Amino acid sequence: MPGANAAVPQGFPRDIDFVYPWKTVPVSLTGANCELNCAHCGGHYLKGMRKLDEVLAGPLPAVKSYLVSGGFTNRGTISLEKHEKKLAALSLLGPLNLHPGLVDEADARKIGSLVEVVSFDFVLDADVIQHVYGLQREPHDFLHAYRLLRKHVRVIPHLCLGLSGAQLREEYRALQILRKEGADAISLLVFRPTPGTRLAHFPPPLLEEVERFMRQARRLFPEIPLYLGCLRPGGLYRQALDCIALQAGVNKIVQPAPPARKMAAEMQLNIRYSEECCAF
Repeated sequence: MPGANAAVPQGFPRDIDFVYPWKTVPVSLTGANCELNCAHCGGHYLKGMRKLDEVLAGPLPAVKSYLVSGGFTNRGTISLEKHEKKLAALSLLGPLNLHPGLVDEADARKIGSLVEVVSFDFVLDADVIQHVYGLQREPHDFLHAYRLLRKHVRVIPHLCLGLSGAQLREEYRALQILRKEGADAISLLVFRPTPGTRLAHFPPPLLEEVERFMRQARRLFPEIPLYLGCLRPGGLYRQALDCIALQAGVNKIVQPAPPARKMAAEMQLNIRYSEECCAF
């Protein structure tokens, strides 16, 4: 397990946010249905989300915000037009974090009028787009959608490490592009083998690779918050990963493993706790 003698990155106070997002309800616009059936997800994570009609019919007490996603079409989009009125009604109950997929100018404008923040899969690896997502789209489609969204709403790009293999390659190019394009924050995810999916037996990236990537992200973005998001492997891998993230200067960790909580105390960081999705 990594040691506790890590320096806090320049430009940030000695703070770490530990996020336990129980006051943010995940909502699916399509239930468990997804045309894409991506190799790493297979609709698995949609099953744990509440249906939009269900939430509108009886809002839960103590809920402050909503993470809205859903199954994508085979073009990598969500049909916003058919859900626009219901999304507007949901936005009256609390701020929305939308995971929209690819968008055009009209979609981006609508999203900007409805939601507080967007979580955007920033994917610039053509092999991942075609063979993991199953999309006949190109990296420039994702970059174009990112630019459109940033014109109208705050966007948190999400980088999922390891979808192309145990060694990271194209993820570094995505960092360089984000450095040119700009970002309000960056959320780092780590591929998690999920039972029942086509990549169930695909290994997560090597921890040494993830550590190298996190340190490079910190160097490239010394004043932009870095998050370690909810999607990452469990068990001993997660315990080591969360400690690595602390040492690399990540600013937020969602549901940190116990060793990371202990390390943060040993590093004498100011520990803050959040109860909503890390994007808020």
